[in-house]
Amino acid sequence: MRRPRLLHRLTAAALAAGALLAVPAAPALAVPPPTVDPSAPTPTVPYPGLPPQGTAPDGSTVGGAGLDTRGLVTVAGAPPLPAGIDAHGWLVADAGTGEVLAAQDPHGRYYPASTLKTLTLLTLAPALDHGLVVEGTTEDEAVEGSRVGLVRGGQYPVDLLFRALVMQSGNDAANALARAAGGTTSTLAAMNATAARLGAFDTVAGSPSGLDVAGQSSSPYDLALIMRQLVADPYSLDVLQTRTADIPGVAGLAGYQIQTQDTLLTSYPGTLGGKTGFTDAARHTFVAEVERGGRRLVVSLMQAERRPVHELDQATLLLDWGFSTAPDAHGVGRLVDPGEVSPVPRSGAASPTATGSPTSSAPAAPITSPVVADTATRGHSAVLPAALAAGALAIVAGTVLARRRALRSVPVPAGVQAVGGETVRGEAVRGEAVRRPPTGRRPGSAPGGPAAGPPPRPAAPRHPAAPAPGAPAAHERRPEPPAEQERPPPG
Repeated sequence: MRRPRLLHRLTAAALAAGALLAVPAAPALAVPPPTVDPSAPTPTVPYPGLPPQGTAPDGSTVGGAGLDTRGLVTVAGAPPLPAGIDAHGWLVADAGTGEVLAAQDPHGRYYPASTLKTLTLLTLAPALDHGLVVEGTTEDEAVEGSRVGLVRGGQYPVDLLFRALVMQSGNDAANALARAAGGTTSTLAAMNATAARLGAFDTVAGSPSGLDVAGQSSSPYDLALIMRQLVADPYSLDVLQTRTADIPGVAGLAGYQIQTQDTLLTSYPGTLGGKTGFTDAARHTFVAEVERGGRRLVVSLMQAERRPVHELDQATLLLDWGFSTAPDAHGVGRLVDPGEVSPVPRSGAASPTATGSPTSSAPAAPITSPVVADTATRGHSAVLPAALAAGALAIVAGTVLARRRALRSVPVPAGVQAVGGETVRGEAVRGEAVRRPPTGRRPGSAPGGPAAGPPPRPAAPRHPAAPAPGAPAAHERRPEPPAEQERPPPG
């Protein structure tokens, strides 16, 4: 009577194994998209090691596998790189062809500081009426960091606010523009949508000004994408090239003139536009585009220092190097065009999550074989389902055979009767011993103690740049260096 039952169970195991083999392996899950966490402590120092590395929504590397590195890559046959480059992440690319000539950690997600204002300009310039007049508020007056000097009751055209945003890195101008665009929340949503459209998936905007927020980020690659689009638009290019502007007076206060912080406009021939940035967490950041002899290059630097070599001098050294490369050089990667990379993850990729600030594991080693990386990330394999099928078949078969041996060798104890070849103790069962927990206690609980529950949830990972537990939160951040934030005297 047991042979048919054994046969049935083995048949069921075989069918389950066949089903596992028939189902193709799902593609590898992509890294969940990064998010900001305004409730987390404000970052006050750079990441202790390498920052998180960005990817496309499907887990691939935007711009090509050659840019999937935390180290240095350059085009073949290029001259030696200049000395004095201390930026942790940087990139030089041909803005015309899109060919990336050299890069260091191109997709590292660094704090962007005020270089994020390039995304603010790119997003809001086509959305706002440039003649719209925005009234200054006490909130504009109180904004931290670098300010252009907006005051409550002042009347400021949107066009002027755009120029103040770029020229003097005005956080108050960013605040006023976001208010004109419907508020900070809607402005950030629009900025992140613009970044996704460009293929700038390393960029997560958490403030219109670039003031540090846990999880906010951009990368050398993304800053180059954004600057490339700004220069291609006549209006935003005009904003980038503005050297002086006049802030109107209000309530008995005289107006005054502001000047651009981008000294490359006057000191480096061919500069089309650039944007500086600084916070304690980001350190010095910079992005610019330059034209020489009909060839355009874009350069970006992140987490740089001013000593021994100023970040703007580092940029010009890299630009000089870039112009010395062959115009037809085949790049180590390329700057993608808007809309080229879909912002929607492929089927089977991880869906967006509402998690907090991004976490970074140990720094990843440079990937030396793009083919291996591509196979590991995106390949399909029959090995895993085959192993699962074989394991399922072996487990079920072993369990059935073990139970047969147990039923043959274990005698029926006294007080237990055998009915139809099956053991019964007070109730009919199907060849199995039924054990019930003592009355009044849940399974797994200790006598007289609480019922056993799920294991405690592990503590959420602390943001790499956050203070240690118990340390006082940082309420102030050093604004941009004096040369970048001083308000010009009235007059």
